[in-house]
Amino acid sequence: MAKRKTTNRKKSKTDFKIGFVGVGRMGANMARNLVENGFTISAVSDANTRSARALAKELGCAAPKKLSEVTALSDVVITVVTDDASMRSIFSASGDSLLTEAKGTTFLNCATISPATHVLVEKRAEKVGASSLEGCMASSITQARQGTLYLMCGGKRSVFNKVRPILDALSVSLRYIGTAGQAAQVKALVNMVMNINTAGLAEGLGLGKSLGLDLKTLMSVFSQTGANSRVLETDGEDMVIRDHECYFSADHAAKDSGIALKLANEQGLNLPLATATKAQFEKMKKLGIGDLDKSGIAELTFPGRKGDKGGKGGKGGKGDKKK
Repeated sequence: MAKRKTTNRKKSKTDFKIGFVGVGRMGANMARNLVENGFTISAVSDANTRSARALAKELGCAAPKKLSEVTALSDVVITVVTDDASMRSIFSASGDSLLTEAKGTTFLNCATISPATHVLVEKRAEKVGASSLEGCMASSITQARQGTLYLMCGGKRSVFNKVRPILDALSVSLRYIGTAGQAAQVKALVNMVMNINTAGLAEGLGLGKSLGLDLKTLMSVFSQTGANSRVLETDGEDMVIRDHECYFSADHAAKDSGIALKLANEQGLNLPLATATKAQFEKMKKLGIGDLDKSGIAELTFPGRKGDKGGKGGKGGKGDKKK
């Protein structure tokens, strides 16, 4: 299928045909938001074909079986996949791939993956006459649905400008960081520090509980002193009442801390706090609770808890609360 010819005029919403690869809770809600903002979703694809078909029916678009068909139907393809292996697979240099006849296509890649993989994807895309941009998200499901993501972008400035209308519709705060891989580096550091803060808060509240302190008072004091953090606001109460509905899983926390530690190793740096934090999230995975929200790390630190799903077991309903 021939791509629409480009012009020098600034693109409007109706000029874009947008495909999605990876329509879990983040990707699906990003797609819904774009439709409500007047954009056309041309195709959706996911390893879970049932979910892709259901979303396609909801949005009135195609659910192709092949990745190449998503590219054929789209000018811009937004990817939100799980990890580096998945990313390399959908941008494979052979077989069914988004890169098949991709000349003129722009790829906006939003998954949290290693910087090196973003660089690799850019090189592969440019080799076939396509372009790519990393759009790293420091937000969660509610923000994806509302179009209030915090987006950090890396790649060529010209590509950033080309898809700016889409980026503006997805985000409330948008930053161009630099060349390919640099936004992913910043995102890795954001998540590394966030994860350390989460583990530290769980230990502080766990010790407070053991001492018999009133945890509401303790959290109030934390909020007005140097112990304050964004994590206190998003996860503090959940740790206390054991409401670990998943907005950002312990599995993902472990993966993202690992990305940061790999960067540190490449720079010859020792990061003991990040290392210890990753070990805690890895312990959650071994205990079978890696699917809990990262606030579930409190199950490892509060007295009387046994490192299981416990309490409400992740079935709370706080809504707009994470990151």
